[in-house]
Amino acid sequence: MRTIKLTLSCLVVLGAAGLATAQTAATPQQTAATTSDVRPSEPHVPLAQAAVAYDVAGNEALGGRLRTLTLAGTPEAPVRNTRLVVENRSAVFYNYAVGWATFYGADGVRCGEGLWKLEAFAPREQVEVDTPGLRLTCTPAAWRIVATTLLTRTGDVAKPREQTPPPPAETGAPPEGSSAGATAATAASVPPLEINVNGKTIPIQLGNPLEVVVGKERVRIVLQPAP
Repeated sequence: MRTIKLTLSCLVVLGAAGLATAQTAATPQQTAATTSDVRPSEPHVPLAQAAVAYDVAGNEALGGRLRTLTLAGTPEAPVRNTRLVVENRSAVFYNYAVGWATFYGADGVRCGEGLWKLEAFAPREQVEVDTPGLRLTCTPAAWRIVATTLLTRTGDVAKPREQTPPPPAETGAPPEGSSAGATAATAASVPPLEINVNGKTIPIQLGNPLEVVVGKERVRIVLQPAP
């Protein structure tokens, strides 16, 4: 996964070609940030068992269980959809969550994958979703879920790093031009933003990382004020 930082002066409308170009322009510091992705591989589990997906820090983010357990497809007559329940097992609110439900035959070979997506996903909430792009060509014995995009609210992202500020009498007003003051002022004045990728819009927030998949690689995009 590579990290790409965008400033407010950039045009936030990216296609697949634009994302590929941004990948090649990543700096060494941005490339080094890929080592922060410590998530384990999501395990394959039996169809009747709940699956787990992880966030970029390796924390358990989502759980999933299949509603549709009777699945039998062939290359000539594939299964085109299935339903599952996704649970937000994290402590943060996801504005936008996207991932894959992937199925494997008894021989361990992948035989189908379907994309699911959610919006306004609260902590500990469970939501039933479907996978309309599924093309299942076997009778699966195992499955897993993977989260490809987890877009949280800006406030939720900031909480782990928050520090209690000293009383106003001790600190006084922040100096003019300070980065904290500039960021707060900018965030308050920025309208809702979104990225358009091949005609599909994805919401994005100032300072809040967005992960997308380009080919076989994860790309992290961060929107931040220009210096």
